[in-house]
Amino acid sequence: MESKNIVKTWNVYYYQTPRGDYPVKNFIEKQNIAVQTKISRSINLLYTKGPFLKLPYIKKLQDKLYELRISGQLAVRIFYSPKNDSYYLLHAFKKKSEKTPSRDLKTAIDRIKEII
Repeated sequence: MESKNIVKTWNVYYYQTPRGDYPVKNFIEKQNIAVQTKISRSINLLYTKGPFLKLPYIKKLQDKLYELRISGQLAVRIFYSPKNDSYYLLHAFKKKSEKTPSRDLKTAIDRIKEII
């Protein structure tokens, strides 16, 4: 009997605001094609590796809040939260300093409350 390797993937969803907007998707679409490509590769890693993805690709910020780290000439961070076998992309921003802006962190935390 032949055994087949089954590849597990995790669902990745864009958070949708009550008004019907997709903030992370809109952020990505505003970037140039090179940045969009890097972001797409990172999201694909999250999709295929899920909880096995580690630094430097992701960083846990607090309970149920992680950041997807896209580096290069332009550093981008996408906050996400796991729920069941899925990930919800909550908020994205261009990283301009060492410290994560508290306003961006608050936005992500508020959105986690909506999906849980």
